[in-house]
Amino acid sequence: MTIPELLQESVERFSAYPILASKNGKKWDILTFSQLYEACRKAARSLIKLGLQRFHSVGILGINSPEWIIAALGSILAGGFYVGIYVTNSAEACQYVINHANVNVLVVENSQQLQKILLIPPDKMESVKAIVQYKLPLMETDRKPVLCECGVGGAGLWEGQVCGAGLLERVGHVRGRGLLAEPAELGNSIPNVQLDRIILSQKATSGAVIIYTSGTTGNPKGVMLSHDNITWTAGAMARVVEASHVMGKQETIVSYLPLSHISAQILDMWTAIKVGGLTFFAQPDALRGTLIFTLQEVKPTIFLGVPRVWEKMQDTIKENVSRSSSLRKKAFAWAKLLGLKVNTKRMLGKQDIPMNYRMAKALVFTKVRTSLGLEHCHTFLSGAAPLSQEVLEFFLSLDIPIGEIYGMSECSGPHSISSKTNYRVLSCGKVLDGCKSMLYQQNKDGIGEVCIWGRHVFMGYLDREEDTLDALDDNGWLHSGDMGRLDSHDFLYITGRIKEILITAGGENVPPIPIETLVKEKIPIISNAMLVGDKANFLGMLLTIKCETDKMSGEPLDTLNMEALSFCQSLGSPAATVSDIVKLRDPLVYTAIQCGIDLVNHEAASDAQRIRKWTILEKTFPSRAESWGRHQNLRDVS
Repeated sequence: MTIPELLQESVERFSAYPILASKNGKKWDILTFSQLYEACRKAARSLIKLGLQRFHSVGILGINSPEWIIAALGSILAGGFYVGIYVTNSAEACQYVINHANVNVLVVENSQQLQKILLIPPDKMESVKAIVQYKLPLMETDRKPVLCECGVGGAGLWEGQVCGAGLLERVGHVRGRGLLAEPAELGNSIPNVQLDRIILSQKATSGAVIIYTSGTTGNPKGVMLSHDNITWTAGAMARVVEASHVMGKQETIVSYLPLSHISAQILDMWTAIKVGGLTFFAQPDALRGTLIFTLQEVKPTIFLGVPRVWEKMQDTIKENVSRSSSLRKKAFAWAKLLGLKVNTKRMLGKQDIPMNYRMAKALVFTKVRTSLGLEHCHTFLSGAAPLSQEVLEFFLSLDIPIGEIYGMSECSGPHSISSKTNYRVLSCGKVLDGCKSMLYQQNKDGIGEVCIWGRHVFMGYLDREEDTLDALDDNGWLHSGDMGRLDSHDFLYITGRIKEILITAGGENVPPIPIETLVKEKIPIISNAMLVGDKANFLGMLLTIKCETDKMSGEPLDTLNMEALSFCQSLGSPAATVSDIVKLRDPLVYTAIQCGIDLVNHEAASDAQRIRKWTILEKTFPSRAESWGRHQNLRDVS
């Protein structure tokens, strides 16, 4: 099935139902399925008019919004690809993607992003024929604007401007309302029959989406996904998370993780389209503290978080409990013990629920869900990086089983998902129906490279044939580079990456992730732990302390968070900041950390896997989800 066919099918089924909602002051602006489809057709005709060629790209540079999705769908209807560009990219990084993906039309959110693009010399992005800005205010420029033939102002959904890339002389600068102008405007000269012919000519096996990887070694690679990759994966995802459309009751999703990433696209866009869901767009500062307010207002039925989001929620719950009465603390502790016991039995297929569990649900579990805005949520997911056992069991004990997703851009997002019916702590669940996993070159412990097969496997890397041949073998298996194992019930567990394995001077292979995870479990004051010592005579560890973060920038502060402060107080330490601990080498805290390291070493598989030295850093480093590359380079410290 092609993407236009999926979209048309859903429009026929859910025509009058809302699909996109964005906040405008205190109210939500809503687009229905039929309105979205008309907006996308209008955008497609405008893109063609602006110079989008078949099998060329539209670059989208902006935060999650209806305009982002309309630009993406319009690109596909017009016979092109779309490529999301991270708003945090530098001008140089944007330039690489624009050139590599043959971007004809660049869609930017605001003048801030436009100014960044205009830093790129015009001769360094020759493929770009027009730039569209879709949000006010419009940038003032000292270059005299030249109206181009393709647009004038008028009523429409996108406040914006169209201009030539850098470009203002080469194509012109139009202050109007961009791609979604009224039909009599920008794309009017492109007849509907021409657009229909383009739509009908598209094949399920043709490319539609380009996702750029993080580029941990050299330039990022463009992952090419076909129509069938997307439409098939959307259906598979919907089935495993039990997403459906019951008359009068829609699935609701909050979109806040960057749409430039495949995981957000699959859930927020494609699964929502497939099942007639409604996607609410969170505020731009969602990850700086406002997400919780959107969740409380929207009350999603499916929620996807990354480890840092779940950890922040855990911190919030703990802080709220710490401020409650002793009776409430006792009730919370009792409910957690009971919740973990009951849900552990559920994992093993036992459904008997004791009477006091219902009491715990009424007194604690329901109130916790409500405080997070998750009282209507039936599916809780986590992706991008592994969650620790401590976080998983914390939420499981509160009747919030978080299903971990394993996958990658090269397999259209998900490959295996831990669901309500297939759940194990620390497992990524079972493979999507219709897909296969293989463990390549297993060792004596049954651990091997996870290889992936199925209709979700990508077409290849754009203009990187050698890399494609490295990733895909002759039988169509995608080699992930991740190490994993399967238990007797076919639950998949990821144990690390091939390149993450440390090889000591003595030649012993050491997987760092289990050791790092154990350190964080044994020493609750630790936020991040990184094992180092590749090619060294012994292993060392870099540690960071849990601290508060700036609500505006998200940057770590020197102040200890509530959990770290409580830890210090329990030891009798007066430390209130990270500096208090590190600069004064607080003996109470350092002794406690060493005791935790000793406990970890006691469980080491061999003497070579023991931590010999450790140090505390004054500032935190990026988590595994944020920066594989920097993570890998740091490991080379000897």
